[in-house]
Amino acid sequence: MLRAAIIGLGTWGQHLVRSVQGASPVIQFVAAATRTPEKARGFAQEHGLRMLPRYEDALADPDIDAVVLATPHTQHTDQIVAAAEAGKHVFTEKPLGVDAASAERAARACAEKGVTLGVGYNWRFQPALQAIRRMIEDGTLGRVLHLEGNFCGPSVYRFSKGHWRHEREEGPAGGMTGRGVHVVDAMLYLAGRIEQVTAAQSFRLVQDFGIDDTTSMLFRFANGATGYLGTVIATAETWRLQVFGSNAWAEVGDVEHLHTWDLKVCRIDRDNITRKQRPEVMTFPKTSTERAELEHFAEHAAARRPLVLPGGDAIHNVAVLEAILASARSQGPVRLS
Repeated sequence: MLRAAIIGLGTWGQHLVRSVQGASPVIQFVAAATRTPEKARGFAQEHGLRMLPRYEDALADPDIDAVVLATPHTQHTDQIVAAAEAGKHVFTEKPLGVDAASAERAARACAEKGVTLGVGYNWRFQPALQAIRRMIEDGTLGRVLHLEGNFCGPSVYRFSKGHWRHEREEGPAGGMTGRGVHVVDAMLYLAGRIEQVTAAQSFRLVQDFGIDDTTSMLFRFANGATGYLGTVIATAETWRLQVFGSNAWAEVGDVEHLHTWDLKVCRIDRDNITRKQRPEVMTFPKTSTERAELEHFAEHAAARRPLVLPGGDAIHNVAVLEAILASARSQGPVRLS
């Protein structure tokens, strides 16, 4: 049983605790530290968490094996490095950092100290996304030609002026750090590395404060496929990811994303290509992706096996974010190394 401390007990930190507490055979939260402990004492008591005054107290506690970070994005790197120095395994909510150099520094610190680092890209644990990957690998979809994604909702209306989620350094390119990086990670999982970002644009159109609310971009993948991503965070909730192959397309999407997705697949009829096929709808057994990702992390930590490595997808995702910002500034293509 991996004994973990949750760092940050806002809405998402509490959700992570609920996903495993009393239900998982491999991970249990035993302690918590948060910036506003008075707001979290009831939750902590209900779930059997010892409240600690500071993050550093969790790192110094010999009864804590790992820390789980649900903290502001710009704090992740230093907190991860501190955890590595203390010999604690660390799972952080996405993104790993807000610039690629910091993300690489965090991954390298954990690799050098031999502790396991995980990042909260829970979409990879969706059975539907895993099914799309199998369809790519076994040739069902054919050659991957193009991917389209969006992840939108009313995020800018949820937080008042002065909240950290409205700070532009915490939310570069608007909804990317909160939402868009999930779609990027899913695209990396399915199509591999992104080689170029083109025509990125990001604007604040609705409110007179806070982060951008309307962001979009074009991608070129190293395998030749193209892509599009948009994240509008001043509209109603919606999300979608569609993968177009030379034999078929596959699509996931809904309003709610914290549930087990259905999958639509539409194939070409090679005997009559003019016939418009109806998509097949696939369903999957219910799963908690948050529990799945935390248990995956716990199992790797118990075996002291690495998850996030220097130069891996989690670092590349942050490099893509940097390229989006650079393309939005220059209004031109930006190639990734």
